[in-house]
Amino acid sequence: MEGDSRTALLEGVVTAPHPVLVTPAAPVDATDAAVVAAAARILEAMRSIPGCLGLTAPQLGLGQRLMCLDVSGHPLARSCSGELVIANPEVVEAAHWEVAREGCLSVPGLAAEVARAGLVTVRGVRPGTGEAVTISADGFEARCVQHQMDHLDGLLFLDRVAGTWAVHAVRKGGQAA
Repeated sequence: MEGDSRTALLEGVVTAPHPVLVTPAAPVDATDAAVVAAAARILEAMRSIPGCLGLTAPQLGLGQRLMCLDVSGHPLARSCSGELVIANPEVVEAAHWEVAREGCLSVPGLAAEVARAGLVTVRGVRPGTGEAVTISADGFEARCVQHQMDHLDGLLFLDRVAGTWAVHAVRKGGQAA
């Protein structure tokens, strides 16, 4: 039954090759009521999907620059900004590149070795208030932030793969095949 409930939760997540996943998301007015509602929907979806560490508007079929993430309690997290929802995020600093394996709800069944910055600084605004927010992320959280940012830029993690040797099939439960 647990697998059935996870499948039901994932039904709202758009998967490749849907066009919204390869189209750059449009900037939003973070104080607009419809944007605030969309941000709440994305956050609720992330919270309801077991093991989900981040989600974006495009992954729910919305072409808006909205993302959320929360790496709280993840064993690989060196930094943790807590539960975040950010509108119009942009990377303002990136350093210390490293390669690690990642996967995505929008690309089920695959994982890949991807190079990402180990340190990033991101600026954006909070939906609802429009208050400026800046986060500095390290390691795993930095990887998660960049993964979400790629969705907003119309990219998937597979677009960052150096070659087919770096792509791996994933069995149910997240284990590499």
